[in-house]
Amino acid sequence: MLGRREFLKMGAAGTALLSAPSILRAATDGPIKVGVLHSLSGTMAISETTLKDVMLMLVEEQNKKGGLLGRELQPVVVDPASDWPLFAEKARELIEKDRVAAVFGCWTSVSRKSVLPVFKELNNLLFYPVQYEGEESERNVFYTGAAPNQQAIPAVDYLMSEDGGGVERWVLAGTDYVYPRTTNKILEAYLKSKGVAPEDIMVNYTPFGHSDWQTIVSDIKAFGSAGKKTAVVSTINGDANVPFYKELANQGISAEDIPVVAFSVGEEELAGLDAAPLVGHLAAWNYFMSVDTPENADFIAKWHAFTGDPNRVTNDPMEAHYIGFNMWVKAVEKAGTTDPDAVIDAIVGVSAPNLTGGCSTMMPNHHVTKPVLVGEIQENGQFDVVWETPGLVVGDAWSDYLPDSAKLISDWRAPMSCGNFNVELGRCGGAG
Repeated sequence: MLGRREFLKMGAAGTALLSAPSILRAATDGPIKVGVLHSLSGTMAISETTLKDVMLMLVEEQNKKGGLLGRELQPVVVDPASDWPLFAEKARELIEKDRVAAVFGCWTSVSRKSVLPVFKELNNLLFYPVQYEGEESERNVFYTGAAPNQQAIPAVDYLMSEDGGGVERWVLAGTDYVYPRTTNKILEAYLKSKGVAPEDIMVNYTPFGHSDWQTIVSDIKAFGSAGKKTAVVSTINGDANVPFYKELANQGISAEDIPVVAFSVGEEELAGLDAAPLVGHLAAWNYFMSVDTPENADFIAKWHAFTGDPNRVTNDPMEAHYIGFNMWVKAVEKAGTTDPDAVIDAIVGVSAPNLTGGCSTMMPNHHVTKPVLVGEIQENGQFDVVWETPGLVVGDAWSDYLPDSAKLISDWRAPMSCGNFNVELGRCGGAG
């Protein structure tokens, strides 16, 4: 078996594996190969590198238990380098050349959208661990991060409440790609359904890696000076978050003035920042490192032992990989094979522990049940949980707040076996 040092040394080159003329669907001997598809360089490396590391830890832990189906698990790591078309190339390489049984990877929705045709064509499995915009349910994908009703909408509900400050004006600030645009489309519709006037909603998009925030933050400050409580709902991704928060502090905008609730800023991103100017700002996730449960304490201890660094933090997408990986293991054991079709059939209804003290379940729409937490940033870069849902929330693939989506449901069990069944038309195929 590979040791911890060898695991940590794996990078873009992955492992030296033999290629084959065809895809291995359910081999019965040799190691079971697990693909790890996360950016280790480029703008998203700040967020994705730690997800590569946690996958190596999870594989190592499973091998300590005897592997899977009596066979060793072997990770295959590639670096798509924050290059969205390269994600598709690397996914194809993992499936066709390295013959992996499943892939754990992607962060941005544009990277996920890039690889979808590959997983459908080659009939492999993708476990996607990051919050996303919804409006999708694919047979070959398992969405272990939050859908909008498991993060964005509950966060807005909190901010609207008396406890959250009674926010009346809203800045929807995001990176310019599919996740922020679709999430904000849903949030705009939701806010208007709650009586928020269009003039009380400001929307702004910036490119990946954006660094000059002076004008935009000035506009946010002016928008928040109208006498109504204002908040920023941030879907800014990657390393652009660093100068964004710095500029807020430069212009004297505190969390008391205009709180920011972020959907892509967690412990890993804060580890590289001076957190003092961010104190009091918020993030909405389904897990925080500060959650006090025996399961979380055990996970953190194993993480620190694996990395050899007691200062390494944990975060929500890491927990999503923890949930997804353990669901995949259980489904393979239930099916008695790594064959993708058998695993797809077996995994619906499978439950696995989460780190907040309960269990998450894979639903027929390939989304999982999760609690929703809002945390306040502390000076040490951790979060103090200020609000949480009373129970688990079922991930909704199609938003109730978009007219064309409200009529769609997803159920990958037979006989429906459809990700976009139109209940009005009584057929599979979407809104049209």
